[in-house]
Amino acid sequence: MRILIVGGGGREHAITWALARSPQRPELFIAPGNAGTQRLGTNVALAPTDNEGLLAFVQQEAIDLTIVGPEVPLVNGLVDVLEAEGHAVVGPSAAAARLEGSKAFSKAFMAKYHIPTASYRTFSAGEIAAARAYAEAQGAPIVIKASGLAAGKGAIVCATLAEAYAALHQIMEDRAFGAAGDEVVIEAFMEGEEASVFALTDGERYVLLPPAQDHKRIGEGDTGLNTGGMGAYAPAPVITGGLLTQVCREIIEPTLAGMMQEGCPYRGVLYVGLMMTSEGPKVVEYNCRFGDPEAQVLLPMIANDWVTVFDKLAHRQLQDVRLETAVGAAACVVMASGGYPESYQKGYAITGLDDASRIDDAVVFEAGTRQKGDQVVTSGGRVLAVSAWGDHLQEALDRAYAGVERISFKDATFRRDIGQKGLNR
Repeated sequence: MRILIVGGGGREHAITWALARSPQRPELFIAPGNAGTQRLGTNVALAPTDNEGLLAFVQQEAIDLTIVGPEVPLVNGLVDVLEAEGHAVVGPSAAAARLEGSKAFSKAFMAKYHIPTASYRTFSAGEIAAARAYAEAQGAPIVIKASGLAAGKGAIVCATLAEAYAALHQIMEDRAFGAAGDEVVIEAFMEGEEASVFALTDGERYVLLPPAQDHKRIGEGDTGLNTGGMGAYAPAPVITGGLLTQVCREIIEPTLAGMMQEGCPYRGVLYVGLMMTSEGPKVVEYNCRFGDPEAQVLLPMIANDWVTVFDKLAHRQLQDVRLETAVGAAACVVMASGGYPESYQKGYAITGLDDASRIDDAVVFEAGTRQKGDQVVTSGGRVLAVSAWGDHLQEALDRAYAGVERISFKDATFRRDIGQKGLNR
């Protein structure tokens, strides 16, 4: 089978790695990929946003299956373009991807279908006075969100009204997130612990992966700026079996039924970001794809042949899929460029990748890397992650951190408290 993976981050390296382990020995192409993916397949110099170029490649190379990793090409309609020409693809349509692409849409959708989430109001870019008045009436803490895609950085938790006013100014007047701030969602702050549930769905049927927990803030103790994710682990013990049943009944099933009712069935990977509140699980956000870095712990945990799983998902044959968890726990630790998520330098040589890869039950998933001659160098904010697994969480974390200690590049930074909430439970 010839498979195209669209994207170039750690999530796409993890997907490529999972597919490369298949006994079916698929031929893998990654657009654009990174230094890690090119050791497993063929990198293709096409941007994930190049719908026409990707369609031409799929047709010219007789690609059997396309898996779209990041949110931007999904929101931009790549799945629609490919499916219109009869090609098998994993991912939701542009209309369904609005669950992530527009927080204004997703909040209104949840209200319509009685899916538990924080109370909110939506404001257009020209309504800053009304937005300030609403924030003042609600009081702090409060959450200000750019409605559109902002690379995981568009949600600002404000401890005071002064911070809320500053966030509104940043999004609505300074246009810090560009067109993503054309609408702003202001929502109540939810107390609790966050976790994520992932479902593979063909629009009606779904199967669940183990619940996971991401670490979004740059600093230890969940401090500092939001990032795309600094580490993850699974399973997340904050979601017990009973709570997972509740999430399915009150959130996942109404979401799929609601999207069907809206005329845009949701097919692909559905990521539900949850806050486990005293009133029960509530939706923080939807994502229309695997999380990154959550994919880097979830994919290695599953014993199934991922070629078969993705193929069945694309052809809407989930009734034939039963996911089997292979390991007790998995964890990953992200190594980032100094200065991330703000400005940072690129082009630093990375050493120790081979040494880290020799650790039993561990793998290095690259993200912001590129090949420069015979060296791998940094080319992004989140550079790579070491993922590992074991019989229990502490064993997985020990292996992941052992890998991190073997890798070096200038100004590298990482969190040393990944998984602590899980260990504390």
